[in-house]
Amino acid sequence: MSRNEEFLKKAAALLPKLHHMCISPLTPYRGRTLKAGESLCLDFGDHYVGTVTLKLSFTGSHPDAPAWLRFKFAERECELSENAAEYHGWISKGWIQQEEVHIDVLPAEISLPRRYAFRYLQIKVLDLSSKFDLTVESIEADTVTSADDGALASYACQDAELEQIYAVACRTLRECMQTVFEDGPKRDRRLWMGDLRLQALANYETYKNYDMVKACLYLLAGDTLPDGAVGACLFLEPRIEVDDTRMFDYSLLFVAALRDYVSVTHDGDTARELWPTAKRQIELAKAFFDGRGIVRDSDRLGWCFVDWNLRLNKQASAQGIYLYCVQAAIELAAALGIMRDAQELLAEYAEKKSAALSWLRDGRGLFVSGEERQLSWASQIWMVLGGVVEGQEAAKLLCAIEHEANAEKMVTPYMVHYYVDALISCGQREKALAVLRSYWGGMVKEGADTFWELWNPEDPGESPYGGTIVNSYCHAWSCAPAYFLQKYFGK
Repeated sequence: MSRNEEFLKKAAALLPKLHHMCISPLTPYRGRTLKAGESLCLDFGDHYVGTVTLKLSFTGSHPDAPAWLRFKFAERECELSENAAEYHGWISKGWIQQEEVHIDVLPAEISLPRRYAFRYLQIKVLDLSSKFDLTVESIEADTVTSADDGALASYACQDAELEQIYAVACRTLRECMQTVFEDGPKRDRRLWMGDLRLQALANYETYKNYDMVKACLYLLAGDTLPDGAVGACLFLEPRIEVDDTRMFDYSLLFVAALRDYVSVTHDGDTARELWPTAKRQIELAKAFFDGRGIVRDSDRLGWCFVDWNLRLNKQASAQGIYLYCVQAAIELAAALGIMRDAQELLAEYAEKKSAALSWLRDGRGLFVSGEERQLSWASQIWMVLGGVVEGQEAAKLLCAIEHEANAEKMVTPYMVHYYVDALISCGQREKALAVLRSYWGGMVKEGADTFWELWNPEDPGESPYGGTIVNSYCHAWSCAPAYFLQKYFGK
């Protein structure tokens, strides 16, 4: 890895402090007695992130054996019925929010060992001596976020459905605002580049914590991969360390995120300091292109993220993402007065755009991807966002893909965010608002307190990990409505 200690020092000075709030369950529980095999389910009323402390006692004879308890935390109530032993997916079981504890001496005050993301807590007595019952005296959660609720921008549009969607989106962002913008407080609890870009957009319209975005940009630039590539994500503990995961699109999105930050804050000093990092992402991405000017395809899982549709071919999307980020780089170079870089980037953009039109478009005007010339929503969306087609032509393209039954669809709020963005870019605001209502509103109708990592209305139980027990139900890339509603659909 390549570390810039000065950047990391600047980031550390900008990172926010956590706000603590003590929360108790809404479910009546005080004095509740539990025998072996019995359980207690507690509802805290909303999604929270924090640690939990309990005071436990007993009734009956003096305890003559330890109390053996299982604590299961859940963001959605349906998680409580899932069996951790039945999960055999490729994401570690270590993320499952479940603890088994032996309590040797009662009464006792115990603090559970981890930070949890939850609304619900189930306490099950796995075993207990028949000579006594367990009693629950008190339960408190020390909840944490760096979001300042007093700074949150209100949204009043005289539309109850949109106001509720906005509130859930803001709650999602709030819970992911910890020391950094985490991708999800349940899993993975890291600073992921793709998530950060969308969180920052929502933050600009809601909490407006510009220093927190700036800190995250400096962190990502402060510890890169050996060749200067921005890693897909960053670990914070026990020290700042870039993950060895490299993604074509996530590295490039650093450029877009820096452009967004500068356009909102007009912070020229940060733009100048981080410009070399941004420019380096474009330079590194050029190695992915073949002699035609097309991104080389790959079957390696994760080479380019785009979406969690495991059947999706990423080649055309990657081309569009590259063009999108080159456009952002052109804006940055021009704003900084680095006209030589701007001119070189303009020539690069024109070349790769022309290649996309020549090699990735079929006879119907749709964009295809990979050797099998796959059709997908993602390919069309990124070609629109990359400026390969614009205006009415772009609107027709997005309409045309709706009628292709075999086209690969979107499965995450991350990709649907970019779909809404593409619709707005070509003047389709009414359709964009309809997507916000149907997609994110669909999660609200399913009981979402915060928006989920993955939501496929056609397959609500879908998981890319081999089991929904490790799915995240409060995920940063899902807070799009907070951005779009406030920016485009306010009163």
